[in-house]
Amino acid sequence: MTAPSLAVALVAGCALLVGCAGARPNSRTPPSEPSAAVDALLADYARPGVPGASVTVIRDGKVVLSRAYGLAHVEEQASATPESNFRLASLSKQFTAMAVLLLVEEGRLRLEDRVVDVLPGFPAALREVRIRHLLQHTSGIWDYEEFVPATHPVQVKDRDVLQLLSRADRTYFPPGTAVRYSNSAYAVLSLIVEQVGGRPFARFLRERVFVPAGMDSTVAHEEGVSTVARRAYGYARDASGFIPRDQSPTSAVLGDGGIYASVADLAAWDRALDTHALVRAETQALAWTPATLPDGTTARYGFGWFIDEDGGRRRLSHHGETCGFTNAIVKYPDQRLTVIVLTNRAGGEPWRIAQSIADLWLDAPAKNPVWPFETMPNAH
Repeated sequence: MTAPSLAVALVAGCALLVGCAGARPNSRTPPSEPSAAVDALLADYARPGVPGASVTVIRDGKVVLSRAYGLAHVEEQASATPESNFRLASLSKQFTAMAVLLLVEEGRLRLEDRVVDVLPGFPAALREVRIRHLLQHTSGIWDYEEFVPATHPVQVKDRDVLQLLSRADRTYFPPGTAVRYSNSAYAVLSLIVEQVGGRPFARFLRERVFVPAGMDSTVAHEEGVSTVARRAYGYARDASGFIPRDQSPTSAVLGDGGIYASVADLAAWDRALDTHALVRAETQALAWTPATLPDGTTARYGFGWFIDEDGGRRRLSHHGETCGFTNAIVKYPDQRLTVIVLTNRAGGEPWRIAQSIADLWLDAPAKNPVWPFETMPNAH
């Protein structure tokens, strides 16, 4: 039986548990043997000698499953654990967005502020771009990656993105009128946090987000400045097997993808969101509200989160794809269910694994197997 078929069978078998005391609407009591189903879904990551994965399931604010598979460091044969720190790639964006929201809540920044009025050096040709546009991927600013060849001799950093953006004299579209996924936007947001927050972005995150949330080992990693404890290293597959592929010319940009964290720390992050330990509930709600475009359509992105519905349930999600790492988070806030899958290999579809795991705790499989990022321009 294939892994997906096994997951479906287990979901059906667990249907007998629906209706038990304490079950939340649109959710089921935990399956009696969830580990077996999760192991089947992650079987490819558990083979000997391969890069692995870490997985966690959070239900009603408590970790109900935490497992790891394969290797965090192939050359040293170091096993992955729930405490292994993976590069989050674009899962980092929710932390950049939180840093901005902290400044907004303190009155030091407004969502409608023009970036050119806040950030020295921001190109004048992009004067109509506002903070909200950057957060929601509706800015239309150019992708800095377009100007960075794969053979670029040094790594680009957030500050370099400003210079790269100056090469464009226009936006893809008038700001606020359309949606296009933008790593440039989140690199610029990190610079805004530095400017307004009065300290380096990595330090701001550490002091204002990670420590208050109880994320003790999480770090916005800067080579030569900080270290990553229990670090997972990235790999890619070629004809001979898996080869090291941990860094690229754009891997040092922090705001769009440079955070390392474990599923253990991300469980603390999830708890901080649900208990409003960092910002008020009404401020957090802004991050989970999708942008509405002038034509009335919904952009399906808030601040650092994709937003859609699955069978009438509100679903928050994000994927992360970068050199040597592929990750996913899916969160059902009303059912108080979150699933996180981190992997240290390029490729694969951990978002589908995360959804299949979430389905074990939901009263029906996902009605919408397509994740929002799969149809957003430039997001995959």
